[in-house]
Parts: sequence; C-alpha cells; structure tokens
Amino acid sequence: MGVAGVAGRAAVAREQQVYGKVFWRFIPLLVVCWVIAYLDRVNISFAKLQMQSDLGFSDAVYGLGASVFFIGYFLFEVPSNMILHRVGARVWIMRIMVTWGIASACTMFVTSEMGFYVIRFLVGALEAGFVPGALYFFTKWFPAARRARINTIFMSGIAFCGIIGGPISGGIMKYTDGLLELAGWQWLFLLEGIPAVILGVVVWKFLDDEIADARWLSQDDKAFWHAQVNRDAKEAQAHNFLAALREPATYTLSFIYMCLAGGIYGLVFWMPQLIRTAGTQDTFVIGLISALPYLMAGIGMILLGKNSDRTGERRWHLALTVLAGGIGYFLCGAYSSSTVALLFGLTVAATGIISAIGLFWVFPQRFLSGMAAAAGIALINSIGQLGGIISPYMVGKVRDVTGSATLGLYALSAACLVAFVLVAWGLPRRLYQKV
Repeated sequence: MGVAGVAGRAAVAREQQVYGKVFWRFIPLLVVCWVIAYLDRVNISFAKLQMQSDLGFSDAVYGLGASVFFIGYFLFEVPSNMILHRVGARVWIMRIMVTWGIASACTMFVTSEMGFYVIRFLVGALEAGFVPGALYFFTKWFPAARRARINTIFMSGIAFCGIIGGPISGGIMKYTDGLLELAGWQWLFLLEGIPAVILGVVVWKFLDDEIADARWLSQDDKAFWHAQVNRDAKEAQAHNFLAALREPATYTLSFIYMCLAGGIYGLVFWMPQLIRTAGTQDTFVIGLISALPYLMAGIGMILLGKNSDRTGERRWHLALTVLAGGIGYFLCGAYSSSTVALLFGLTVAATGIISAIGLFWVFPQRFLSGMAAAAGIALINSIGQLGGIISPYMVGKVRDVTGSATLGLYALSAACLVAFVLVAWGLPRRLYQKV
C-alpha cells in the first residue's frame, strides 16, 4: 500500500474517531428529548380514551384540540428558531423544554372545551422551535454526508415514543385511575410532563453551541472537525432568510412536509381509537398493540437512513417511503374493522411516513446555511405543521358525521400520493444529486 493509501486510511480513522465523540455526546440526549417532546405532544391520543367521556367531548372537539396545538406551533416556530440562532441552542432548547413540560403537565387541570383549546395552544407555542432547532444544531456539528443517518436517528424518537409511549401511557391510565382522587388521564399529563423539565436542565449542561466551545475535544480535534463540517457552507446557496424566502424549493418542500405531517399526525392521534374500534377495549393492551407499528418503523428508518448515506441516493429513498405510507393508509381504511389487517396497514403506514420524515430533512440542508438554515428550516417545518392542524380535526369530523374514520384515512393516503409525485418529479436536481 502506498503513502497515499495509508494517509487515506488514517484520515478515515480520524474522522470516525471524532464523529464517535460528537455523536455520543449529543445524539442520545437529543433523541431522548425528542421522545419526551413527542410524547407530550401526542399523549392526548391515549388520554382521549378516558378524558373524552369524563369531560363530554365529541370527536370533533378532541380533533380540534389536537389541531390547535399546531396553530401555536405554526405562529411561533420561525421566531423561536431565529432567537435560537442568536442566543444558541444550549440556552434556548433548555427554555423550550422547561416551559413546554410545565404547560403539558397543566393539561391535567382542564375541565372545559375552551380550557382544552387554550392549553393545547400554549403547549404548541412553547414547544415551537425544538425540532428545527435540533436540525439546525446538526448543521453546525455534522457533515452533509452523515446527515441522513443523523436525521433519521433523531426522528426515530417518533418511533421510540410509540414503542414505549403506548404501553407507558396505557399503564399509567389503567393503574393510577382514582389515585388521590385524580383520573388516570390527569396522572398521564402530570407524570409525562415532568421529564421535559428535568431534561431541559441536562441539555443546558451538556450541549455546546459551537465546535470551539467543546471542552471535551482537543484543539486538534476541534480544528479537524470544523474543517469537516465547514465544507457544507460552500455548497449551500441561501445564507440569509430573504434568500431562503426567494427560493422556490422552500415552498415545494414545505408542501411536501405538510403532506407528511398530515400523515404522521393522522396516525399518532387516532391509532389508539382505531385499534379500539377494531375490537380491543383494554387501554394497556391498546398501548401494547400500538407499539408494534412503531417498532418496525424505528428499525426501518434507521436502516434506510444508513443506506441513503452509504449510497448517496436521496430522492427515491424519500419518494418510495412516502408511497409506502400512502399504501398503508389505504389498507387501514379498507380493513378498519379487522384488528390484524388494521395492524398490518398501520405498520406499513408508520414505517413509510416516519422513515420519510427522517429522510426529508436532508433536502433543506442542501441549500440553506447560517441564518437561512435556522429560519428556513423553521419555516418549512412551520408550514408543514399545517398538516397537523388539518388531519386530526378532519379525521374526527369524518368520524362524527359518518361513524367511521375510513374516508379520513383515504384522504391521508391521497395526501401521501401527492407528496410522492412531488418528491419523485417536482424537486430541482441539485437537491438530490449525489455529493
């Protein structure tokens, strides 16, 4: 082996070594934070099994309450991430987590429809900025060639939340109901809100805003890793917010993400109810059953993200996972009365949609950097979350009017097909060409 070959192997080994240090410092912590964030966002899907009858809410009221979260999220997403860009991820993500945890726990005090809407709006407004803040943080700490894997591992928090959140939420509601004269759903919000506050303090202690701030890296490692990450800035075309606003790809990606968000929230907010309607009544068993689709999704999305980074192929990885989500929703609508067939459809839908969400975030990072990355990623996420406003309310309204969620599930399937077409043939080539 020549000198060049030895030097190349040494450079690869060095890159792997520093990458390992950075990965284990940040990614497990942020995945746990995202699991808790997602749990606080969607635990009303389990609370509904008791809360709805206790408070006399219709399916439409519940669906609107689920949707109101995203109005607060939509309004405050971009300002939150622009503040994060100014003050740093360490302080701002800590603020986000502590305040949303408190607000989520306060959902236990809801007694009326208006109170339900107000607290859901506050949880959304206070959580706004967490996901785009983490994604922006990754652009400052990880090279582009590793982003699909990092993004999908981070977004696997959705799957992990479903794996552990269902059984935990179902168990809390079943075994705490009546304890200290509180309903199981009240204990659910209290016990699942506290971890966010604690993790906020942990984030403040362990996150570093810049590579230069990392005391746990040597000076040589800092210089080496800074050079690795900084290669991306030369490739990105938009470096400020106005440039991101003028970029047509910003709006194409926003619409695609709106379809994906509609798909994922139609799944997470209604999965427990769909399983109950198919014939399962015990809340703990419903939690166990609902964990299965997320388990498969978690495995699938990590493998797909790794393969996308290995091959450098982006477009068809994303397009085909979105298509799988649409097929899964169609199966759920067609076989909603059969638990086994429904579970298969939910598994296909969950694997497709959750994998797609992780793969999707590689694309904005191909043309955004600096303030454009902070604000542009937040803008895409914010507009995309409009799907979270539409789909939970739509499914609830369809159930109220028709007595079945079938038409709503078909609508989610159609949204996924639209996203598939846009990903496959609507994105500029520079966003998915190999680097």
